[in-house]
Amino acid sequence: MGDIKVEVISRDTIKPSPPTPTHLRHLQLSFLDQILTPTFIPIILFYPVDGDAKADHDKIQRSIWLKKTLSETLIRFYPLAGRVKDNISIDCSDQGVPYLEAQVHCQLSDFTRHPDSMILNKLIPFATDDVVDIVLAIQVNTFKCGGIAIGVCISHKVADAWSMVMFVNGWAAVARRDTDAVCPQFGLASLFPPINLSGFDPSTGITKEKIVTKRFIFSSSSVAALREKYADHSTTEDPPRRPTRIEALSAFIWGRFVAASHGTADTERVCTMLHAVNIRPRMDPPLPENYFGNIIRFAAITPSMEDVKEGKCHALAKQMGEAIEKIDGDYIKKLREGIQHLNFLKKRAEKFTKGEIDSFRFTSFCRFPVYEADFGWGKPIWVGSASLPFKNLVTFMDSGGSNEGGIEAWINSVEEDMAKFQGDNELLSFVSPT
Repeated sequence: MGDIKVEVISRDTIKPSPPTPTHLRHLQLSFLDQILTPTFIPIILFYPVDGDAKADHDKIQRSIWLKKTLSETLIRFYPLAGRVKDNISIDCSDQGVPYLEAQVHCQLSDFTRHPDSMILNKLIPFATDDVVDIVLAIQVNTFKCGGIAIGVCISHKVADAWSMVMFVNGWAAVARRDTDAVCPQFGLASLFPPINLSGFDPSTGITKEKIVTKRFIFSSSSVAALREKYADHSTTEDPPRRPTRIEALSAFIWGRFVAASHGTADTERVCTMLHAVNIRPRMDPPLPENYFGNIIRFAAITPSMEDVKEGKCHALAKQMGEAIEKIDGDYIKKLREGIQHLNFLKKRAEKFTKGEIDSFRFTSFCRFPVYEADFGWGKPIWVGSASLPFKNLVTFMDSGGSNEGGIEAWINSVEEDMAKFQGDNELLSFVSPT
């Protein structure tokens, strides 16, 4: 796909209506919010034209309706219309959500048939590393055919991926006048009190190198084959334990990336894998699903480079599964104390800055209800992401359309490493053409 012109035709600011009450105008950030990197989490939802919606009148009415229902949704999600202050709190004084409307000079079908992950960045309102103090921003893109793509950016200082999907589905429910629209629960700081982060920079990990983002599609049959390939046959279990879909894909991608870009172990640098884990259900008692904030931590392992060279990635998948299981009640109890975990992060950040650690991070939207966001004209035919300013970051998303049941891996890396990776023959034997 060649370059596509995306022309911003209007800019607005949407505020809660009615205004946020005075007693709700200050929200403390939690410790888990404080330590998160100041970037936007992007998501883009694509909807085809519905019937006669090509008409200018219908486009105008749809635009008015989206703004009106966003304003109504912000009554419940009031912190999203505020501004982050000094990595300590959110000023919820209804400063508003930046809301852009844009015209895309192509057909929606042309775009979704062969989406370019770099062009997708034009469908969101801000660069993902251009957060400053804004919490939420929206860009509604209209294609020549009348179809639309809703680009949403939410600050990672305030929300994790689950919280973002909660908001999007909450807005969609209000738009279609669903009386069961979700009501988010705030107040994570009461469970994970904020602390002084002196000596720790949450921006560690954001790179200034040129990042290339590529999308790789794994069909349901390829995912099943990888799960079987990495089944643990060293135990007496019958049948042997198979890794989850995400564990198997993470092990495979990491193994192929190391094989393609490094070839042999780098004795000067420790390679690590980090996997985001939703800790809501792991707390005691478990937190409800509507609890809003950064309620995640990262399972970390140091894989054996020898296992990779010998093709033993089943051991890696098992190791990752065991690391995820260790994020349990005892882990979370220590996490709530804050200081011990902060000291761990400081040491890790120091090693990362010195180039002693080479991290590969994985996060997943899989099984999140992103394809349930019906604004009143049907569910999205495809949900995509955008480029992120991190080297070696993988975001997993469920596939839509003809690839339903499969998984998309959105991989961010430097250009040289990506060129080697996407030419790896074993990788290509499992990846579907895009």
